Amino acid sequence: MQNFSWLFYAVGSAVFAALTSILAKVGIEGVNSNLATAIRTVVVLILAWALVFIFGWQKQLIDLTPRNWLFLILSGVATGLSWLFFYRALQLGNVAKVLSVDKLSLVLAIVFAALFLGEKLSWQAIIGVVLIVAGTFLVAR
Repeated sequence: MQNFSWLFYAVGSAVFAALTSILAKVGIEGVNSNLATAIRTVVVLILAWALVFIFGWQKQLIDLTPRNWLFLILSGVATGLSWLFFYRALQLGNVAKVLSVDKLSLVLAIVFAALFLGEKLSWQAIIGVVLIVAGTFLVAR
């Protein structure tokens, strides 16, 4: 039987991402979106490092290669920019519309994974991508 532990974490990610959007929409009222992102980032930083030290994962720092560092740093830059854009969009727009467009990141990630990582796209995945794009346009109108 295939290991589905990834599914538990993926569902958790979806639930907390949804809560993030709702809580952020309320929290950024009357606050500069970049300041709100900075506050959120500090909280994430503290939480992430607390988990690293609680579980002793900091010992793995010496095993990171320059390639690991490069791509983790680039990923951090992309995350930061994504959050800055997301918070500003959320401050200016309707949650449903902002989230539907934001979730086009799923489509982009699937396309990028196929192009740059060589991941195979099944016909079901292609149909799913087309439906996601169509749904985005329906919700964001």
